[in-house]
Amino acid sequence: MTTRRLEQFNALPEAEFKAALAPVWENAPWVAEKVAPSRPFGSAGALHDAMLAHVRGLGREDLLGFLNRHPDLGGAELRAGRVTPESESEQGSIRLDALTPEQAAEWDALNAAYKARFGFPFILCVRRHDQVSALAAIRTRLSGRPDEELEAALQEITWITRYRLADRISDHGMAGL
Repeated sequence: MTTRRLEQFNALPEAEFKAALAPVWENAPWVAEKVAPSRPFGSAGALHDAMLAHVRGLGREDLLGFLNRHPDLGGAELRAGRVTPESESEQGSIRLDALTPEQAAEWDALNAAYKARFGFPFILCVRRHDQVSALAAIRTRLSGRPDEELEAALQEITWITRYRLADRISDHGMAGL
């Protein structure tokens, strides 16, 4: 991954801008495509806010489709190597890629229960957790209300994408990262 200053991102040809920022959003390159014509951005935070506004502006069905492009944490896609490099790295950082068969079965059961209850996968910014707290989070959130969980998923995506954007923009200046 290439790290650039924000002014360099602003000056990239549109196709390069989209390609460089597409991985910020899990299996959703359209988010970077939506904001490309709005350049230049005065800050990385403004760029992130613009991208997030497009996601938050989705209708319910499109939003559910967007959420359902996220892989299960510690799930079969990760174990089979069928997740994005970003997701693989993030999940690997808390060893979700090295679960015992018993741990994998527990994650699979919790992920299935979560999806059955809410209609989308459990989404968590694992950079803010370790494996124990991630497991506690899914157990806790399983008892949440659907509207709360939809908002929780969007908040977690906000964190995930802030970190991913900060990985790419050397002068990101985003507080809390």
